[in-house]
Amino acid sequence: MESNNIFQSIKEASKDLLLLDKEHTNQILLALADETEQQFDLILQENKKDLDLMDPENPKYDRLKLTKDRLRGIVGDIRHVAQLPSPLGRILDDRILDNGLHLVKKAVPFGVIGVIFEARPNVCFDVFSLCFKSGNACILKGGSDAAYSNQIIISIIRKVLLKNNLNPDICILLSNKREATSHLLNAQGYVDLIIPRGGKSLIQFVRENSKIPVIETGAGVCHTYFNEQGDKEIARNIIFNAKTRRVSVCNALDCLLIDASRIKDLPYLCSKLAEKNVIIQADEPAYQVLTGNYPKELLQKADQNSYGTEFLDYKMSIRTVKDINEAIRHIDKYSSKHSEAIITNDEKAKILFQSLVDAACVYTNTSTAFTDGAQFGLGAEIGISTQKMHARGPMALQEICSYKWIIEGNGQIRNS
Repeated sequence: MESNNIFQSIKEASKDLLLLDKEHTNQILLALADETEQQFDLILQENKKDLDLMDPENPKYDRLKLTKDRLRGIVGDIRHVAQLPSPLGRILDDRILDNGLHLVKKAVPFGVIGVIFEARPNVCFDVFSLCFKSGNACILKGGSDAAYSNQIIISIIRKVLLKNNLNPDICILLSNKREATSHLLNAQGYVDLIIPRGGKSLIQFVRENSKIPVIETGAGVCHTYFNEQGDKEIARNIIFNAKTRRVSVCNALDCLLIDASRIKDLPYLCSKLAEKNVIIQADEPAYQVLTGNYPKELLQKADQNSYGTEFLDYKMSIRTVKDINEAIRHIDKYSSKHSEAIITNDEKAKILFQSLVDAACVYTNTSTAFTDGAQFGLGAEIGISTQKMHARGPMALQEICSYKWIIEGNGQIRNS
């Protein structure tokens, strides 16, 4: 099918969603959850084909890998989305003007959302369930790394739609070929919004080449600042969790900032990281303190590339700062505005950090690993927006809706 025919087909199919009642929407999502459970073995079989083509040492391997536990989590997210209130038809404003006009501002779908993503097949389920619940059709462009996984997942989704007498073209997977990305980014008049989910280079490419509005998501250069009034036991556990829970995700810790007055606590703070063979790139003060207190083969001197880098691997940089103001300046320079954290028992420091750090999510005494739609109680997420227009942070049902004004009158005309 030619690209324009694909885009025309999904645009027409998206109209069907505008007339779908909320109960039927939820029933189809639950049917998808049931069908997915029945197809665990088939999904894992196809996922293994993708895994066999990737080096297990590749940081993307963990993102690509599906397991029964992960699939159970995905199924749980789909069911959770089905239980959430519909975002459609929400009244955002309702007023009567002096001239008698009745104005209502109502939440509506965007229409067709295009999502470009890398080696994360779970994105197919997340995007579909959220788009479907919010009345949006979705067109997905995955990477070749997850080709088999994406194809089987989309085939299951389309099968459920057909069984429920819905046009399956409300969910389309584009070819893995690079030109498909170009076609999608130029599909003006067919696609209403583009959301890239992936690393910095992907997001930059989409931003620079799309003729369709873009919401940037995904890239996370995340810092944790250990303040002079920080609790070292809390900090040790937070640092370990934020760095090693899943290194290939965007909320993973990339840079530890430590107050110079607490530099002697650094070996204790980093001790658990050695269990996971985390490579530390340390500035000179941190390097001196860690020498002899952290495995030599895992300790490196920081260079200009150590900061502002999203490692997506068992690597972390350390920078020593003289005070909270220097920590905030460092974050301001290197942050991707995703998730930033401070560990402190100083109320003034907490307020200063929360007020001045410019990021979608700002944490105190907890791990940046919580930046996630499901963890925030939003159900699955379509991505973490790192920009300020329209939506910021985890984008769930309400964030993938737009609105329109409904105006009713009884013959009013506007005077010149």
